[in-house]
Amino acid sequence: MSSMQSAAALEPVSAKRPVIVHVGKFYAPHVGGIETHLETLCRGLGKSMDARVIVANDGRGDHEAIIEGVTVSRHAIQFNLAGAPVCPSMVKKIRRANADIVHVHVPNPAGILAVMASGYRGRLVTTWHSDTVRQRRLAQMFGPLQRRHLRNCDAIIATSRNYVESSLDLRNFTDRCSVIPYGIEVDEIRRPDFSAVEAIRERYAGPLLLSVGRLVYYKGFEYLVQAMKRIAATLIIVGDGPLRASLERLARAVGVAERVVFLGEMQPREIAPYYHACDIFVLASIARSEAFGIVQLEAMACGKPVVNTQLASGVPFASLNEVTGLTVEPCNAEAIEHAVNRLLADSELRTRFGEAAKKRVDDEFSSSTMLRRTVELYQELLSSEPRRTRT
Repeated sequence: MSSMQSAAALEPVSAKRPVIVHVGKFYAPHVGGIETHLETLCRGLGKSMDARVIVANDGRGDHEAIIEGVTVSRHAIQFNLAGAPVCPSMVKKIRRANADIVHVHVPNPAGILAVMASGYRGRLVTTWHSDTVRQRRLAQMFGPLQRRHLRNCDAIIATSRNYVESSLDLRNFTDRCSVIPYGIEVDEIRRPDFSAVEAIRERYAGPLLLSVGRLVYYKGFEYLVQAMKRIAATLIIVGDGPLRASLERLARAVGVAERVVFLGEMQPREIAPYYHACDIFVLASIARSEAFGIVQLEAMACGKPVVNTQLASGVPFASLNEVTGLTVEPCNAEAIEHAVNRLLADSELRTRFGEAAKKRVDDEFSSSTMLRRTVELYQELLSSEPRRTRT
C-alpha cells in the first residue's frame, strides 16, 4: 500500500449529517409556546444534524435564512383555514428537501396537507402539541386526513403521558407514542438583567403575581381577574390577544383595575425579569387546548411556586400539586384565590415549592434532556426502514 493510500485509509469517513425537516406554523420571533419549543429544539439539533424549518411567513413573500445554524424557510400565506395559515409553496420545498426525517408539529391542518401533497414517503414524525378542542367542525372535517397522517407516522411525540391517556385522537396510536416533555434553556432565563428586576419591584406594589399567555378563551384569565377581588397583591399579565378589551372591562367592573396590569406581548428575553420579580406564577387555563404550559417551566426555572389547574393535559404534570406549587379546579376563581392566599401567607412554603420547582426543571425539563431524548428517537428511526403504508 502506498503512503498516500495509507493516509487515505486512516482518514475518518465523514458521515452525512441527517436532514431533519420540521414543518410548523410559525417560527421565532413569532411569539407562542409551540414556536418557542420549535426554536429551542432546532437550535440544539443544528449542532449535530442538518436542521431545517418550513413555516408560514408573518410578512409577504417567501424568505429563507440561516438562524443560529438552522435553515428557516418562511412561506407566503395565501389564505387561512380556520385560523391556520395555508402556504402552497411549502409543498415544493418539502418535496425538494431530500429529508431523512420530516417532523410535523400539530395541530396544523395545512402542514399535514402540505406533507401529503409533497409525495414524501420517508420517515415521518409528529409532535402532538394539542388536540383540536374548540374548533369541533374543523376537527370533524379534517379528522379522516389527520388519522391517515397518524397511520403514516413512524413515531408520535406527546409532551406528557397524561395527554396520551386522555386524547381521543391518540387512543388508536398509543403504540407509536413516545413521551418527550418540553425543555427550556435554563441558563439563559436564569441570567436576567437584575437592574430590570429591581425596577419592576419598585414600579409595582408587592406582593407580585405573574401570568403569561395569549389573551384567548382557554387561558382562563377571567377567573384569575375575578379572584383578585380578595387577593391583596398586584397581578401582572404579559400577553395580548382578542380578549384584552373584555378582560380590562372585567377588571374595572370588579374593582381591581388598579391592581391588574396588562403589559401586552413581549419577547421571551423581555419576560425573564418579570419571572424573577414575581412572588407567585399563576396559570389559570381551563381547557385541554392548554396541553402543557411552557411558561410554567420558565417560572419554575426561576425558583417560583406555581398555581395551576387540574386539566386532563400536561399542565398538572409540569408543576406538581403540593410539590412545586398548588393545583386547583379549572373555572374556579375562589379556588385560585384560596391557593394564592395560602402561598402569600407562608413564605417558607413559597421557598420550599420554589426550590423544588427549580430542581424539577433541571431534572426533567431542560433543553438538553429534551434534545437527547429526541435525538435518540431519530437515531432509532434512522437505523430502521420507514413504514411502507404511506397512503
